[in-house]
Amino acid sequence: MSIMETNGGSVVAMVGKDCVAIASDLRLGNQAQGLAANFQKVFSITDRIYLGLPGLATDVTTLYERFRFRTNMYTIKEEREISPETFAHLVSSTLYEHRFGPYFIEPVIAGISAAPTASPSAVSSGTLAPPPGKKWQPFIAATDVIGCINFAKDFVVAGTASSTLFGVAEGLWEPDLEPEDLFETISQTMLNALDRDAYSGWGVVVHVITPDKVITRTLKARMD
Repeated sequence: MSIMETNGGSVVAMVGKDCVAIASDLRLGNQAQGLAANFQKVFSITDRIYLGLPGLATDVTTLYERFRFRTNMYTIKEEREISPETFAHLVSSTLYEHRFGPYFIEPVIAGISAAPTASPSAVSSGTLAPPPGKKWQPFIAATDVIGCINFAKDFVVAGTASSTLFGVAEGLWEPDLEPEDLFETISQTMLNALDRDAYSGWGVVVHVITPDKVITRTLKARMD
C-alpha cells in the first residue's frame, strides 16, 4: 500500500465562467479504519486563493502552516496580495526543496486573478468589476509530491479517488459554467467518485470562488 493511501482523501478543482470551485471529502482514516468525518483538506490562503492538500494527514498540517507563513512574508515584502500563479510556483518550489525527503502531499490550487485584457472597458457582467484594463481569470493547478506543476483549463484532481474523479469529471464538466452550475457539477463529480473509493468520503465540502464572494457548502455522503 502506498503511503499516500494511509489516511485517504481526495480533492478536485474546476474552472467556470469568471469563477472556480474546489471540493474535498471529509474523511480521515487509518487505511480502511475511519477515524473522523470532519478533517479539513482545503484551506483559504487569500480571499481568492484556496489550497487543497490530500495525502498524509501530518503533512497536511505542516505544509499548510508553511505555505501560510511564506504567503504572509510575500505580502509583507511585496506589499501586495499574492496571485494564484505566483502561489502555485511558491508551492512548487517549497516541495522541490524537500525532493530527497518529500512531503506526501499532492496540492491542488484554485483561485481567480485580474488578468490583462485587450479591451480596457470589458468587465464581467453581474459581478464585481476587475481593475481597469483587466478581466477576471480563473486559475487551477496541481502538483506532485516534488512540485511538478500541472496547469489545466478544465479541472484537476488529486488523492485516492483520482482515477474515478477523472472519469466522472470528463463526462460532467462543460466550459463557461455559471457559479451555481459549477457547484452542481463539482458536487456530483465528488459524490459519484467517492462511492467508488473506500479511502475517501464521509461528506464533501465545496468552495465556489467568485470575484465578490466565496460560497461554501457542506454535503452529506455515504458513511459506510
